Amino acid sequence: MYKVFYVFAIVLICGCNGPSEKIPVHAWMGGPGKATDQEILDQFTNLKSKGIDALMYNGGHNPATYERVGKIAHQAGLKFHAWIPAMIQGYSEKMDSSWYAVNGEGHSALTDPAYVPYYTFLCPNREGVYHFLEQLYVSVARVKDIDGIHLDYIRFPDVILARGLWDKYGLVMDREYPEFDYCYCDSCVADFKEKTGINILEVDDPSEVKEWKQFRYDLITSIVNRLAEAVHNEGKEISAAVFPGPASVAKKIVRQEWDKWNLDAFYPMNYNDFYLEEPRWVGNVTLEGVEALNGKGRLYSGLFICPNPHEKQNEQDPENHGLTPEQLEVAIKVSMENGASGICLFTPGRMTEKHWEVFSRVISNYHIADE
Repeated sequence: MYKVFYVFAIVLICGCNGPSEKIPVHAWMGGPGKATDQEILDQFTNLKSKGIDALMYNGGHNPATYERVGKIAHQAGLKFHAWIPAMIQGYSEKMDSSWYAVNGEGHSALTDPAYVPYYTFLCPNREGVYHFLEQLYVSVARVKDIDGIHLDYIRFPDVILARGLWDKYGLVMDREYPEFDYCYCDSCVADFKEKTGINILEVDDPSEVKEWKQFRYDLITSIVNRLAEAVHNEGKEISAAVFPGPASVAKKIVRQEWDKWNLDAFYPMNYNDFYLEEPRWVGNVTLEGVEALNGKGRLYSGLFICPNPHEKQNEQDPENHGLTPEQLEVAIKVSMENGASGICLFTPGRMTEKHWEVFSRVISNYHIADE
C-alpha cells in the first residue's frame, strides 16, 4: 500500500509541470558541394547526435543530388526535405524573360532587381511560371528518399524591408514605394482590371487599394495551393519558409497570406533582430501564427543564430546578428510555450559550442504543459 501511495505522490508532483519530452528540431542547411558520401554521413550523424531531427536541405534543382544525399540522411536517422526557392530564379534556357515580375516603375526584376542582384523574382500570375515550378518540385518529390518539399521565396519582393535592414541598404521605408512594389506586368494589370474594374496604373497611390493587395495575396496563395496538390499527389509532404505573422509582418511586406495555404507545415522566420525586437517577441509571433492556422498545419519557429556572439554588439551587418546562446534559450522556450510544434535553426553551421551546450539542455528537458 505504501508503494502505491509513493508512486501516486510522484505522479502528482511531476505532473504539475507535465512530462518531459525532447523538442522536435529541424534545421536549414545547404550542400553537398564537394563533400564525399562519408563526409556527409559524418556531418549528418553529428547533427543527429546533437538533437537535430530533420533537415530542410538546399541542394539545387537536380533530383539526383537529393537521391544521393537523402539516402545518407535516412541512414543517419534524419528526415530529409528538399529546400528549393520558388519565385526567385536565375535566367536560363528554361525561363522566359516575360515571366519576371515588374515593379511600379515598370522595371523588370530580371534586369533591375530590388536590393540585391539575386532578387530576380518571377511573377506568380504566369502559367509558364507555375508549370516550371510544378515540374521542378514534382521531379524532386518523386525521389524515394525525399520526405517532403520545402518552399522558399514563395512571395513577392519585400515592398518594405524589415526595420533592422534599413540602414544596411541606406533606405527609409516609411511607406510602399513604386521601386519595390510588384507586380505591375501586363498580365497582372489586365487581370486585376477585369476582376475589379480598376486600372491600377491610373491610381495615385496603389497602396491604398485594398483590392490590389488582396489580388496579390491571392496570386501567391493560388500558386502555393496548386503546388501543394501536385506534391501531395506524389505522396509527399509540402511546407514553406514564411515571414512572421501572417498579419503582423508577412502580409504587409511580402504579400504572404499563409494561413490560407494548404501546406502540412509552416516555418515562420522569426528573426527578431531583423525587426529590432527582443527574443521574447518570437513568442508573440509564434502565438499569432498558431492561432491563425487554427490546427491547419504544424508550425516550426525559425530561429536565426548569431555566429559570433562575442562580436554581436560591434557587428554592423544585421545579417550577422541573431540569437546568442542565452537568447536562444529564451527563443526556444517562448516558441514552445506559445504552441509551436518545434523549432528550426538557421543554421547549424552558425552554432557555437556554447550554443550547442545551451541548446542540448533546453531541448532535452522541455516540460509539456498540462492540458
